[in-house]
Amino acid sequence: MKLWPAALFFGLAQADLDRRAASHVDPSVQRQSGSFQNPVVYEDFADNDVSVGPDGLYYFSASNMHYSPGAPILRSGDLVNWEFIGHSVPTLDFGEKYNLTNGHAYRGGTWASTMRYRESNGLWYWIGCVDFWYTYIYTAKDVAGPWTRSAVLPGGTCYYDCGLLIDDDDTMYVVYGATDVSVAQLSEDGLSQVQSQHILSASDVGQDGIEGNRLYKKDGFYYVLNDHPGDITYIWKSESPFGPYESKILVDAVKSPVANGGAPHQGSIVQASTGDWYYMSFTWAYPNGRMPVLAPIGWGDDGFPYFVADDAGGWGLSYPEPLAIRAVPDWTGTDTFSGNTLGVDWEWNHVPDETKYKVGDGGLTLSTATVTSDLYAARNTLTHRIHGEYPVGTVEIDFSKMADGDRFGLAAFRDRTAYIGIHRDGSKYTLSLVHNITQEETAWNTTSEGNVVATETINPTDTNIWLRASLDARASGSYAANFSYSTDGQEFTPMGEPYTMWTNWAYFMGYRFGIFNYATKALGGSILVSSFTSA
Repeated sequence: MKLWPAALFFGLAQADLDRRAASHVDPSVQRQSGSFQNPVVYEDFADNDVSVGPDGLYYFSASNMHYSPGAPILRSGDLVNWEFIGHSVPTLDFGEKYNLTNGHAYRGGTWASTMRYRESNGLWYWIGCVDFWYTYIYTAKDVAGPWTRSAVLPGGTCYYDCGLLIDDDDTMYVVYGATDVSVAQLSEDGLSQVQSQHILSASDVGQDGIEGNRLYKKDGFYYVLNDHPGDITYIWKSESPFGPYESKILVDAVKSPVANGGAPHQGSIVQASTGDWYYMSFTWAYPNGRMPVLAPIGWGDDGFPYFVADDAGGWGLSYPEPLAIRAVPDWTGTDTFSGNTLGVDWEWNHVPDETKYKVGDGGLTLSTATVTSDLYAARNTLTHRIHGEYPVGTVEIDFSKMADGDRFGLAAFRDRTAYIGIHRDGSKYTLSLVHNITQEETAWNTTSEGNVVATETINPTDTNIWLRASLDARASGSYAANFSYSTDGQEFTPMGEPYTMWTNWAYFMGYRFGIFNYATKALGGSILVSSFTSA
């Protein structure tokens, strides 16, 4: 990926966003200074399961719900600087609804799963429950892939919010459950269940629910880490994986290190090569999403861990570096789609139609894959996480092969979406700003296809255009999404009023940049995405 300097904005609102973005130091690429800053990645990577690989590096498995490929993987040499290296689930081939061909799977897919390396057979295992019914097991020799679906447990065996432990004798155990928690022992190959036993309940600690389970072993004791949704992390200790367990609170409604962020309370613990231990959790900080935060933990004489708070009793904005800092690639930059595959930082909204896109030959070709008037029903919307407090996404598109009735653009994409794009109707090309494309929050059906709030007629003889979305993604910010366009990639013209991004939690995933192209009349048209810049 070649990095380019961001172009200057024009217009007061966007100029202000640029000024603040330029002055902001990216906390996700941290330099040697003696301390690190939270969040360790200013992006949406929730439900982490962090563990040590055979190379001594640290691996982070996360949730991405209905986006495909699924179960993103990050890698780090210092627990602070992370790089995106792949996915454990190559495609969400879990039924037609995941293809957007017979319904939809919004908020389904991969979440609160687990990933571990098994030394005895040299395999990585990923385990997760999909649609509250089937548990899938994927394996790989190389954590970066290829990953293979190796087993599906019988229907109804759902390892909900699970954590895998490979014991000292190589036995594999999985802790799982919501409210009532169980531990399953797996077969010798790790691909089927031998037995499962209930070990604890939320009522044991006076709660109405518990989730986010992880399983560890230290000094001969077994530990379950889980949480009461929204506030409290519990740690449970036993001499056997099957209990009985006693519990203590690890964190309780701790203040987030991110202004206006939710209390970190779910995640995983990991031992660094120094012998010290750390808790990786996440803070709910929309519009960006659920961002990973790291803090040290210690161990008391009673055999339980304790949380190391800052001087005010909160989750520290900064702590001493766990290890010597190791460099990673920047999270921002320009993608010119010069290879023949997409980079790992791209994920589709649901499973794409593989015949309707192509990487290479000057960029990314997106052919229309769906005839619809509903963006949420359109296949092959390509998404990219937003990064930082003031993320800016810029896409260059050649629309010379756009067909009558087609719609393409760049979106601030979530369950309430806005976009800037071009609508073709006959020989007329209209640059349009659309606000308030909306889904309801139970079945995730579309309740509004949006309102066109600003338009401008485009000369179709000049078929290259740059579209830009400039966001205030701070949880304590304005939530404004400003859109602009350019015909030369240098001077950008603001369009319409800012859109206020939605910050409710129910969709779980944060905002993303979305590049889309769909038909309203007939398939056959296409666009060429020449470049995309995340800044």
